[in-house]
Amino acid sequence: MAKKKKTDDNIKKNDPARENAHIPGAGEVQEQFITYTLETNYMPYAMSVIMSRAIPEIDGFKPSHRKLLYTMYNMGLLKGARSKSANIVGATMKLNPHGDQAIYETMVRLTRGNETLLHPYIDSKGNFGKAYSKNMQYAASRYTEAKLDDICSELFADIEKDSVRFVPNYDNTMMEPTLFPVRFPSVLVNANSGIAVGMASNICSFNLKEVCETAIELIKDPDFDCAETLKAPDFSGGGYVVYEPEKIREVYKTGRGSIRVRGKYSYDKSNNCIDITEIPPTTTSEAIIDKVIELVKGGKLKEINDIRDETDKSGLKITIDLKRGTDPERLMQFIYKKTPLEDPFPCNFNVLIGGTPMTLGVSDILTEWIAFRTECVKNRTHFDLVKAKDRLHLLKGLQMILLDIDKAIKIVRETEEESDVVPNLMIGFGIDEIQAEYVAEIKLRHLNREYILKRLEDIENLQKSIEDMEDILKNKNRIKRIIIGELQDVIKKFGKDRKTQIIYEDDIAAVEDIEEVPDYSVMAFFTREGYFKKISLQSWRMSTSGHKLKDGDEIIAEMEINNSDELLFFSNKNQVYKMRASDFDEVKASTLGDFVGSKCGMDEGETAVYMAVTKDYLGYMLFFFENGKVAKVDMQSYATKTNRKKLIKAYSDKSALAAIKYIAEDREFVLTSSAGRVLLFNSGAVASKSAKDTQGVNVMTLKKGQTLKTVEDYSDNRFAKPSRYRTKTLPSAGALLSAEDK
Repeated sequence: MAKKKKTDDNIKKNDPARENAHIPGAGEVQEQFITYTLETNYMPYAMSVIMSRAIPEIDGFKPSHRKLLYTMYNMGLLKGARSKSANIVGATMKLNPHGDQAIYETMVRLTRGNETLLHPYIDSKGNFGKAYSKNMQYAASRYTEAKLDDICSELFADIEKDSVRFVPNYDNTMMEPTLFPVRFPSVLVNANSGIAVGMASNICSFNLKEVCETAIELIKDPDFDCAETLKAPDFSGGGYVVYEPEKIREVYKTGRGSIRVRGKYSYDKSNNCIDITEIPPTTTSEAIIDKVIELVKGGKLKEINDIRDETDKSGLKITIDLKRGTDPERLMQFIYKKTPLEDPFPCNFNVLIGGTPMTLGVSDILTEWIAFRTECVKNRTHFDLVKAKDRLHLLKGLQMILLDIDKAIKIVRETEEESDVVPNLMIGFGIDEIQAEYVAEIKLRHLNREYILKRLEDIENLQKSIEDMEDILKNKNRIKRIIIGELQDVIKKFGKDRKTQIIYEDDIAAVEDIEEVPDYSVMAFFTREGYFKKISLQSWRMSTSGHKLKDGDEIIAEMEINNSDELLFFSNKNQVYKMRASDFDEVKASTLGDFVGSKCGMDEGETAVYMAVTKDYLGYMLFFFENGKVAKVDMQSYATKTNRKKLIKAYSDKSALAAIKYIAEDREFVLTSSAGRVLLFNSGAVASKSAKDTQGVNVMTLKKGQTLKTVEDYSDNRFAKPSRYRTKTLPSAGALLSAEDK
């Protein structure tokens, strides 16, 4: 019994409920709104990621970059010899407590050896990997060495003069800058990307000389068009930017969009091979090689004997051995089209401005930088002004002493206690304590004529300098001239020619569309939810089961087409995306098929609502709007000389869309309004336009609150008396259905 009692006592003793009985509410399950959990737990995390980790600020750096570079600056690595990377990483942990591996990865990306940045901030020695290869990994930090690159002198200039704000580090043992007082718009000079919570940033790099020149012009004229001097992005990996003025201006204006970047190659005639030496920044050499191999295995590239990676210390090199008789230029255009050798760079210029994330265009970013740099110059000037006034104050006290040195010496000699020297000098010459302390510390050797004359000369120079600095703080134009001078100095010291060359779309138009597409008949199906299926005729005839569709989805277009036909997918956001039937893989009816939005790279929230099939771009596109208007657009308006995948303003957005129809020739349609009225309309009654976004002409008269509801193809015997619904003039209200037609 005694043993059993002891066991029971142990159970009670170890019972959590008994242990926590003294804690109010312990063990109780309480209801909590999810909004409260999000606000108290998730939102602080999200804000921390946005503000302190993923989004760069106006100086072009994220906190991790800034902590690393400032540590290297404090270590004397701007002018000194290189230090082991492990030392740098260890020292950085005083500011950045996120672990040595995360710090080293940040460091690797900033190095000259990694070749990520257009203007590297770190001069490196050792293996730091390569940005263009996922297989070429960097060595451990104990094997590599680094120091700050020369361009960092422009990042830290005047940082000791209170030009930027400093805050305590995470454990309050030292101070660190919130921003760098950068002398050039580094936010646009080096590429930067980051993924936060609910937002991201992806800033491409621009040529330093062009950026500085653009900033200078904006200082002179705030309405300056940046595209005049800032032609296009410039990437560290070189290659070509395909210059498309509309897209470039969209990126410059909104900070969003995409820019096509192509790799660079050369043809070695003696060895009958192609050498690819520069690739887009968004891909790697392995990704390009893997895609080419996939195309060769799939039978779509028959001109290649071998492809291999010949990258060495001299740089990137992908070699493609060709079969005899192959046209290298024709082959490369196909490779550009089907592999990441041509890849769009998605731009999202999201920058923290005063702690607030903002997506800004190039002009806005430069304007914000100019305002930031203006404050830096003011802070620096104010710091120098305060120092100069303090110095002048001391020298004026010295000046009074120098008028009667013998008196000063007598006061010092006749003062019995050392602590009374300063007060006696203050009384004897009418100076304050600071001045008297300065005078008392003067060495005996300095009480000579030469020293006195130099100090009096210093007073005059200081007074002129103070007047000059006060004028700078009052005069905005002088600050502008100072910033312009600094930018010109940066151009002179660090300006380089473009690495990424600019080619125009017209220059590559002649060699586009070189792919030989097998031409045979297939069945095409398009659903209301935006799915597309291409099924071979044989597979369709042998199919016993019906189509697999998403719940609530239905097929709205079914037709026999050729594999070489072009497909135009009109979206709900007034854009059209052009594809070939051959771009889609053949599937079976039992699959969902391809989601057109993903296949075409549509924007978020954008879906395909209509599919038109054409080969020669003959006929018309009809757009029926809910306000009763009909737009008739020549199909030729959608034909392009180049292989453009996306056309904006594909139709008018002035009114909601009721229906889209593609017709080879004019025919009749049945229009029904929300009031139940029916109009038999012949498309020949409307003149065609070449402008894609034409608003159309009034066809159906509608009363207030009414809309055009449906549009259907007209077939014979649809109505008992078709003339009842036809009209000689447009617009027309139509007629109500007769009893026979009901």
